[in-house]
Amino acid sequence: MHILETFSKINTFVFDVDGVLTDGSLLIMPGGAYLRTMDIKDGYAIQLAIKKGYQVFVISGSESAAVAERLAYLGVKEFHQKIKDKRACLETLLNKYGISLATVLFMGDDMPDLEVMQSVAIACCPADAAIDILKMAAYISNYTGGKGCARDVLEKVMKIQGKWEDTATVQSL
Repeated sequence: MHILETFSKINTFVFDVDGVLTDGSLLIMPGGAYLRTMDIKDGYAIQLAIKKGYQVFVISGSESAAVAERLAYLGVKEFHQKIKDKRACLETLLNKYGISLATVLFMGDDMPDLEVMQSVAIACCPADAAIDILKMAAYISNYTGGKGCARDVLEKVMKIQGKWEDTATVQSL
């Protein structure tokens, strides 16, 4: 099956945080707080996908109240933090919502994402993912983590499915 045909069947997007929705850098603040940056274009595509009826889940091994706040603002209802077994977390979400693995796109960037990436319809990664992830990904974005890779896959799927247009109702980011 050609990748574009697989993209046409996607109704659920699952993203890692560090290295996918962020560039993986941490600015370490006094008191142990970490600051991350997220791309506004990724945010636009995430909230648009949700408004168009797609499921968007975020599963992360790390924890950040600021990231949780940003994702909630974008409309993400399922953000799971401090997850050691991402595949088990995803299986729980798919059961909860009655979603088939055959309709799931996952984007990860490093070894904790490998097992879940092996189980979904389309395993994607940013251009700067770890070498083992690059080798197994069905789709490698031209964009790096935190610099538009999430928008890349969201936009591709929505364009293939004819849902990228009519953005008049999109909220201000």
